[in-house]
Amino acid sequence: MPSVDVIDLSNNKVGSLDLADSVFGAPVNQALLYEAVRHHLAGTRRGTASTKTRHEVAGSGKKLWKQKGTGRARMGSIRSPLWRHGGTVHGPQPHSYAYHLPKKMVLGALRSALSAKLRDGELKVVNEFSIAEAKTKAMRQALNTLEFSRTVLLVDNGDNRNLQLSSRNLEGVKLVSSREVSVYDLLKHEKVLLSEAAAKKLSEALA
Repeated sequence: MPSVDVIDLSNNKVGSLDLADSVFGAPVNQALLYEAVRHHLAGTRRGTASTKTRHEVAGSGKKLWKQKGTGRARMGSIRSPLWRHGGTVHGPQPHSYAYHLPKKMVLGALRSALSAKLRDGELKVVNEFSIAEAKTKAMRQALNTLEFSRTVLLVDNGDNRNLQLSSRNLEGVKLVSSREVSVYDLLKHEKVLLSEAAAKKLSEALA
């Protein structure tokens, strides 16, 4: 069972916490992580590419000349795909690229991502996000004290208004609740900072 030091925002050790071995000590499955990230990106893809069919392009629907007797090929509409500025056949249409990923794969990928972060020393646990006032400068100083100077994912439980306001304007810093943690966010951010309550919640939910 992996054990981590619990620190405060001044980077002082205030205790230790035993984490679930099945969640934070699981084997890292690279293929599963790839599939989870691919699933996330597919769901965020806009899919707005669009072309017009012969029923949508501008132009008259009148028959251009009579069917027989002109010596020319028969033609019913100027909007035909055979003509310049006519409609497009089988062109791209707006659609969703999202697809279903089995729940077991999603949970397995989360375990792999959390285990990888802990194994690489990129995950820390803080006793609580005790932000006295909603000041971006104070949050930046706290992260610098913790040696989190680059991209950071903050994970907390509940509604900490001061934490939300003090972190939302920091570049490279994202705050999510424990139930909204995704594999994409864990891998995108270099460091992960969990509150003690969030770490316990993840250990229980993913075990």
